[in-house]
Amino acid sequence: MPERDAAVDAAVEGAIAGELRLLDPEIRRSPERVGALLHPDFHEFGASGRIWDRASIIASLAADDDSDGRPIATAHMKGVQLAPDLVHLTFDTDNNGRRAHRSSLWRLTGQGWQLYFHQGTLYGSGAA
Repeated sequence: MPERDAAVDAAVEGAIAGELRLLDPEIRRSPERVGALLHPDFHEFGASGRIWDRASIIASLAADDDSDGRPIATAHMKGVQLAPDLVHLTFDTDNNGRRAHRSSLWRLTGQGWQLYFHQGTLYGSGAA
């Protein structure tokens, strides 16, 4: 079995930890906490088809009162380090039956791992 690279494992684990924090309803309601996790150049192609920038996603998450207080369920999360400061994550989410395939790029900055790009694609019965 090949030896695992501890630096790669730490990079992927750092990106996964950030992603899971962003899915936590308590974090999502806090513009400051979300902002700390988003790269200044963040952008997203949302599962809704909308294109989001950093300011619009922070405002939208802070205003969302539909949350039942539970984190969004995730499955099949895995990551690969593409460069010393870049990790690509892929995973699926289920938010009360609205399922999406997700892809995120996390960049290591002076503030830690920050989400640089995200895309969600609906699948299953919620993909009307």
